[in-house]
Amino acid sequence: MAQPPRATAAAGSPGASAAAAPQVQPLNGGGWVLTILCFVYVLNFLDRQLLSILAKPIQDDLGVTDGQLGLISGLYFALFYCLISIPVGWLADRTNRVRVLAFACGLWSAATMACGLAANYPQLVLARMTVGVGEAGGVPPSYAIITDYFPPGRRATALSLFNLGPPIGQALGVAFGAAIAAAYSWRAAFLLIGAVGIVAALVVLFGVKEPERGGLDRAAGVAEKPVPAGFWPTVRSFFTTPTLILVALASAATQIVTYGAGNFTTLFLMREKGMTLPDVSLWYALVVAVGMGGGIFVSGRVIDRYTRRTKAAYALIPALTLTLAVAPFLAFVWAPTWPLALVFLLFPTFLNYFYLSSAVALVQEEVRPEQRVLSGALLLLVMNLIGMGVGPTFVGAVSDAVKAAHPQNSLQVAFYALTPMYAVAVGLFLALARVLRREETLA
Repeated sequence: MAQPPRATAAAGSPGASAAAAPQVQPLNGGGWVLTILCFVYVLNFLDRQLLSILAKPIQDDLGVTDGQLGLISGLYFALFYCLISIPVGWLADRTNRVRVLAFACGLWSAATMACGLAANYPQLVLARMTVGVGEAGGVPPSYAIITDYFPPGRRATALSLFNLGPPIGQALGVAFGAAIAAAYSWRAAFLLIGAVGIVAALVVLFGVKEPERGGLDRAAGVAEKPVPAGFWPTVRSFFTTPTLILVALASAATQIVTYGAGNFTTLFLMREKGMTLPDVSLWYALVVAVGMGGGIFVSGRVIDRYTRRTKAAYALIPALTLTLAVAPFLAFVWAPTWPLALVFLLFPTFLNYFYLSSAVALVQEEVRPEQRVLSGALLLLVMNLIGMGVGPTFVGAVSDAVKAAHPQNSLQVAFYALTPMYAVAVGLFLALARVLRREETLA
């Protein structure tokens, strides 16, 4: 077990403000654990995004259409990823979360290698679904482990650092995946990155200690000793709590944009803007690393700062950043050349991801320690089943539908059709802000 937390004073009540959190220090080794889990999340997202990054050579080799690509990176993957995450979350809440994470990492890494061996579309679908099964056990246990290593008031920052996994993973996938594919083949990229994941699974298994559930919350005086949480009571509580369901739906609407556009951006830049794989491996990788990485890194600090004043900041900050992202997103889609498109893309890439640290931190703060893995899995279920399931599937279907009338810019038309989802996401975050303000008034 990790070393018990140190506290100087008790503070607050369940769901209390994080203002008293600095009185409780993170567990020893928290930085090391956060680094390992972030690296695993890098691999998680890299493996997930590799298909979209290498879409052009895969289409050329296997004859996959935009619609088929949207299904395999969207709906098919999301169904397995989201539905399996629920029993995995329940299991991890009752067993050793580190072992669950290590097994999951090994499984999705082996499945990633299988993607590189696929000889046709059905084989690629099967391998891709297995990646989804494995990745279902990656993020929810990590959320709960980090929450038990860092006290209230430090968690949004810690979780924002953990959530650097997606931008780093996507940037490395773009840089190394495209470079490996250009030098060798798209298959080599899947095989090499999958092999790295197998090693990472062993590092997790032997290098991360399982922390005490809720130890820091009890040290801060905001929770009692946890008892095993029932599966159905936790599910029922999640879907009947306005705060939790609204943050999940608002995040899902946001992910329709981020996954819908993100899973086709490389293909869009290459096919309709004239980029090559070497161009993508350098310039698009930089946009992802600086834009997405910077947005997630900054968001945690902003959220930790402003939620000390009002919990409504969990919703108001994403509403503001998504509103600001609309104009540059439209400019990116319109831009006639890829260098100009990348300049515009930098801004929505930075602004689109403030919601992530906010949503994760809010859910982890609002539920009891023994419910955190399953509640995190339920958040991902709603976010990804809707966002990942609908976004890429919608973009691929629209592109195929308009290709006859717009053979040179079908993805551009599909991206324009995606834009109204920004308004839906902003509206849901504003509704969440009203609920959070009402709860503060009644408290």
